[in-house]
Amino acid sequence: MGWEAAFTLLLVVAVFVVLVRDMAPPDVTLMGATLTLALVGIITPEQAFSGFVNPGLLTVAGLFLVAAAMRETGALDFFGAWFLGRAKTERGVLARMAGSVTVLSAFLNNTPIVAMMIPVLDSWRRKHQISPSRLLLPLSYMAILGGTCTLIGTSTNLLVSGMMAERAAELPALREHLAPIGMFEITWLGLPYAIVGCVYLMFVAPRFIPDRKDLIERFGENVREYLVEMEVRPGCRLVGQGVEEAGLRRLPGLFLIEIIRNDHTISPVGPQEVIRAGDVLTFTGAVSNIVELERIPGFVPVADDNYETRAPAQRGRMLCEAVVSPTSPLLGRSIRDADFRALYNAAVVAVHRGGERLQGRIGDIVLQNGDTLLLQTGAHFARAHRNNADFVLVSGVEQSRPVRHDKAIAASVLLGAMVILLATGIVETHLAAFMIGGLMILTRCISPAVARQSIDWQTLITIGAAFGLGRALEESGAAHLVAGGIVNSAGVLGPVAVLALIYILTSAFTESVTNNAAAAIMLPFVVALAMQPGFDVSPRPFAIAIAFAASASFVTPIGYQTNLMVYGPGGYRFTDFIRVGLPLNLILLVLATLLIPVLWPFHP
Repeated sequence: MGWEAAFTLLLVVAVFVVLVRDMAPPDVTLMGATLTLALVGIITPEQAFSGFVNPGLLTVAGLFLVAAAMRETGALDFFGAWFLGRAKTERGVLARMAGSVTVLSAFLNNTPIVAMMIPVLDSWRRKHQISPSRLLLPLSYMAILGGTCTLIGTSTNLLVSGMMAERAAELPALREHLAPIGMFEITWLGLPYAIVGCVYLMFVAPRFIPDRKDLIERFGENVREYLVEMEVRPGCRLVGQGVEEAGLRRLPGLFLIEIIRNDHTISPVGPQEVIRAGDVLTFTGAVSNIVELERIPGFVPVADDNYETRAPAQRGRMLCEAVVSPTSPLLGRSIRDADFRALYNAAVVAVHRGGERLQGRIGDIVLQNGDTLLLQTGAHFARAHRNNADFVLVSGVEQSRPVRHDKAIAASVLLGAMVILLATGIVETHLAAFMIGGLMILTRCISPAVARQSIDWQTLITIGAAFGLGRALEESGAAHLVAGGIVNSAGVLGPVAVLALIYILTSAFTESVTNNAAAAIMLPFVVALAMQPGFDVSPRPFAIAIAFAASASFVTPIGYQTNLMVYGPGGYRFTDFIRVGLPLNLILLVLATLLIPVLWPFHP
């Protein structure tokens, strides 16, 4: 073993220790390791940074733009309502994911599916007080399982099929055994894979998946509560739904006080109370949840006449918080009589007063010293009134941009176009993602500034650095040394034992390198093993095992890019993937070892 291979293996072990113990963020850890390998000369600077131009990473970057545009236009809300339907429980959502995400992943790249589903699930879980950690890991795993069902379900299947065809051309004696994989040939194993995996994720995995509470849930008692009235306009999707059905009953950090209907007050509000057009719903809650309410089309705050409801005009507006000072001219006056438009060019949306839960109509509230007002303002309100003596403090509210509902249809059409491009393969995946993302900006579904902010740089750096680390394992000879030694020593074992060993080795490489790199490293050894004297077996079942083992990456977040995509948003730790994914890997190993020899005999 050369020093390069030894150094690389030691560094990989160190990376795993740091990640398992949460000693540093994954992007910093992986980037530091990759730069170290470049500095000592094991890989070139070009190889170290080659992952940042990898089509997989570029696809993820482009999909951040598409997903953000879908969120900005409110199209994801409609999609989420259709996808999740009337699901009210965690298991109900998992069942719907099992029936849709896995099917879509069999025919489409699973990266865009996960990218689109993350904000949909995040919206649902907020309404039902479910931790994001309970849903995002199953989302990634179900997408991976669906990708094993067809040849085009994942790039790894295509890579293995292409390498088999290449070797068949070089070795006429193995041409029949190394023929390219058929479109649905692997479905015979992929379908049981997906079924068993989904059953595990629905009924067993929840025992191991952590339940990490959201900040609002953990510190809800300390969150500033506002009083806000929301009117249901005709055409709003809430019309005709019960309060619980509409998801307005158990929102974290938000409480529905009453419904005012034709001057009649309904309080307390029952879960089956049907919402009608013209109803005014009074809530108290945290500002972040009020922002979410405002994103529902046709559900608008009952503020003064200055509140802007037209979508094009709303784009120049935002939400700000302002604390009334002891010398403010607003003191002792009701909001209705304050003439906010003339004084500040703003509209009062909600009011907070210490620990007191305010009641009554917002317009009738008489302002006091220290009241905090939630205002709809122009873009420069905070800067213009920061030093205004009427307020003690003025600050903008994050993520309070109005939803571009008038662009929802355009965004949906563009999303449909992207799905067609990805399914047909007319253009490359990363090109399709960026092209549709660019069209989202050109059609004003999302502004350039928001598009730039939507990029999750931590995820991209982690993915890009992981490619560099994998390249070092290949270039140093470490991966080939380990794989060759184990496969050669397995020659004295029976075919079933060798099949299981190859599956385990490929899976181990997938977790530490990448799925495609693991498959590319292992396949040549399988071909060589099949040609060894005294080991007269077909290489096809072993090649199929490599394709499945390389695709089924569940034990670490760095083995597959969808795992990396949910790593941060789910608030996971490295050990969470081991706890949930290792049993699943072992179950699938047993399933593959039992079924592959039956479906692809060793001696055809």
